[in-house]
Parts: sequence; structure tokens; C-alpha cells
Amino acid sequence: MSFRLVRRAVTLGLVLVASILRFWLTRLRGPLTHEQRARWVQRTCVGVLRTMEIRCEIEGQVPTSGLVVSNHLSYLDIVILSAAMPCFFVAKEEIDEWPYFGRAARVGGTILLNRSSLASAERVSAVIAERLKLSIPVLFFPEGTSTDGTMLRFHSRLFQPAIAAGIPITAVAIRYVTDDGTPERERCWFGDDTFAPHLLKTLRSPRFQAKLYFGPPRVYSHRRIAAAETFREIAAARVCVPHEEEAETLQPA
Repeated sequence: MSFRLVRRAVTLGLVLVASILRFWLTRLRGPLTHEQRARWVQRTCVGVLRTMEIRCEIEGQVPTSGLVVSNHLSYLDIVILSAAMPCFFVAKEEIDEWPYFGRAARVGGTILLNRSSLASAERVSAVIAERLKLSIPVLFFPEGTSTDGTMLRFHSRLFQPAIAAGIPITAVAIRYVTDDGTPERERCWFGDDTFAPHLLKTLRSPRFQAKLYFGPPRVYSHRRIAAAETFREIAAARVCVPHEEEAETLQPA
């Protein structure tokens, strides 16, 4: 067992315990709003990134409201994007069964979706419509699953609440870049990978960077047009190297 794995695992545990204590201390002052919960998740994720030695570089304007869509490489995307901005995620309901993370997702305002249920999709769409009225973005992964970096077509159904309300949609591309030249897919979580072994692999691996490119917010006339155009925008951004002078490094507080 490597020293790096032990050090990161112990520190990660301390970060998560501190996060729980901070939540309940804040909760003693009264019920938390959705916005407060999203900011609690953001602060926790900044600490997790620091612990795992993942550096986040941002290009473009980070949105403060509206709908945000991203490609999906692993569960780490949730931590990375949450550290970059407070937001409400739409996630598969299976994460509700994960130790700590499932409970934290619910407490933090994550909207859970049963991907095989039309009724669940309709319920989630209604919740998204309500959350879009708040000053915190709603973010989901239109591919519907994480990949090895090869993008899948975007499902358009969950674009509809923003389309109906005329709310801007922002596309964000995420890339993993390793310091030692390891291919991106080695950091991805996809296929038959299980959560715990992949997390241990990540904890023992050399540090890497997550590079985020935020496109401009756009209003679309139809959900299928939105899905197609955001797919093209993200795919193009993933193959372009961001300009170093324009990229902002996220500095954990």
C-alpha cells in the first residue's frame, strides 16, 4: 500500500467528517436554503480536490444561473464542477446507495433520476424547472453515463425546462490531463468499473489536471437543436488546447 494512497485516504476522510460537522453546525441556525446547500457542497468539493491533488483550470465565463450541460468522464466530474461553481446536479439514482456520497448528494440538492423511467424523467423535469428560477445553475450530463472520453450522443429530454422558459444553456467541456502523460481514459470511470476500486486507483495515482471550457450561454428554440449544438461545441472544445494566458487556475480556499 503506497504512502500516497494512505495520506490521501486519511485526509479525504478528515475533509468529509469536517464537511458533515460544518453542515450540522450551520443547520442548527435554521433550515438551509437550496442555495446554501449548493454552496456547502462547493466548499466540500474544493477540499476534496485539494486532498486528491487535482488541479482545475477554467477557460471562459463560469455561469451563475441557467442550465449547464457537460460531457461526462467519471464521478470526479461532479467534484470538479462543484468546486468550480455552486450548482444543482441531475444524477442517476444509483448514487443514493453509495456510502456518504449518496446522502451528501441528497442533502446538497442533487436531483436523482431513474434513467429507465419516463415518469421519473417527467418528475425531474418539473424539479429542474423550479430550480432554474434560483440564482444557482442546474447541471446535467446529457450522455446519460460516463465514458472513456469518446463522447456519446446527447439525450435532449432534460433540455426542455430551459427551452420552455427561454433560459440560457451553457456548454462546458471537461478534459483530464495528467502530468506524466498517462492517457485520459486511465482516469475515467466507465463501463464495468466499480466505484471503490476506481477510487482507490485514483487515490494512489499521480496528480492530474481537470481543464474546463465554458462556452457562452445561449437560448435555443428546440431541445433537439440544443442537444446537437452543445454536443458539437463540447466535442470541439475537447480537442482544442486552451490558451494558457486565458485559463484560470482554481485556487482552493
